This record gives sequence, structure tokens and C-alpha cells, in this order.
Amino acid sequence: MNVTSSLSRRHLLKWSGAAGTIAVAGSLLPNFGISAALGAELGDGDIGVLNYAYALEQLEAAFYTQVLKTPFSEMQVNDQRILTQIRDHEIAHRDFLKKALGRNAIPGLEVDFSAVDFSSRASVLGTADVFENLGVAAYNGAGQLITNPDYLVAAGSIVSIEARHAAAIADLLKPFSAEAVGRGNVDGKGLDGALLPSKVLKAAGPFITTPVTAATLP
Repeated sequence: MNVTSSLSRRHLLKWSGAAGTIAVAGSLLPNFGISAALGAELGDGDIGVLNYAYALEQLEAAFYTQVLKTPFSEMQVNDQRILTQIRDHEIAHRDFLKKALGRNAIPGLEVDFSAVDFSSRASVLGTADVFENLGVAAYNGAGQLITNPDYLVAAGSIVSIEARHAAAIADLLKPFSAEAVGRGNVDGKGLDGALLPSKVLKAAGPFITTPVTAATLP
């Protein structure tokens, strides 16, 4: 049976945010029979890449949930509005990937944010800046590893939203500055970074206590 023809296209979510109304389209993934006993081993091929994305979205969703659960004392109305929107987006991405992967999904990950001072605006937004730009680089770097074009479309939809998050956080950190329009996070041609999974998992490792392995991903 043709795998692509078995996919059911659906509308994932629609929201209103600083960038306007954004729609993300996704695909239901076929079940390739990867056992749940693999735990946090991401798996092979497209499933491995999507589990990789799922791991990162779990991390981001957990971070923003904690940010809003214990808001820093100087949180401004605009801070709360943007951080709430980002939290909701990351939760939607996480839940979409979990549902799409079905029994192929890795388990929920345990996270460690002890290095983050959640009472400090600078610490929270600085960490958010790192996470968002790491997420953009992760999706950009993993795109070349995806073989199913439907999955690539879904990943492209999500990375565009992650890039908007990065821009929003940069503007909160340094409004009306060169950094807020991307300097320091893009190359000389104005392009975002791209990192392979091994580099991203190493960077995210200090924040994830559950062992995550990617035996077949570069």
C-alpha cells in the first residue's frame, strides 16, 4: 500500500498572535511498529526525526509552562501575553506530534531547569532565546533527513512558527535593536542556523534528565 496515500490530511490548529492568524497543517503518521520498549531511543528514518522534534517540543512546552506557573516579579503585560501565546503554541506542537506518532512516540521526558532563575526576567528570556533559536536550527538541520514530503510540509509549518517565537523573544530582550531583527542569530545572508540532531541533543542535554539516544540520526 502507498504510505502517502494512507495519510489523512488535517488542520492542526489556528491561533491569533502577534504575527496574525497562523494555520499549521499536519499529517497522521503510519505505524511502523517501533516498540514502546525502546523508551527514549528516537527510532529510525522519518519516525526518528519526528520523535526528535517531539522531544524538543516537550522541552519547550515544559519550560514555558513553568515560566507562567512561577512568573518573574517584573513580568509586564506584554511579557505575559507573548509568553502565554508561545506556551500554547509549544503545547499544541507537542500534542500534535505525540498524537501523530501514536505508539511510536517516545515517552514523556523528565526535564531539569535548575540552571534557570525563574524569578529573573533576564534569565527566563535569555533561556527562551536559546531554546527558540536552537529549535529553529534543529528543524532546519533535520529537514534534509525527512523523506516523506508530507512530513516535511508539517515540519516547515512548525519551524516558521518557532522563528516567530525567536523574533518575539529577541524583541522582548532588546526592543528596537539590531539583535531584535536577527543579528547574532542569522548568518551574513540573513539565514537562520541549521544543526544536525547530534549537535542539538548535546546542547539540550543539560535540561533533559531522561536519556535520549538517536542511534540512526547524524
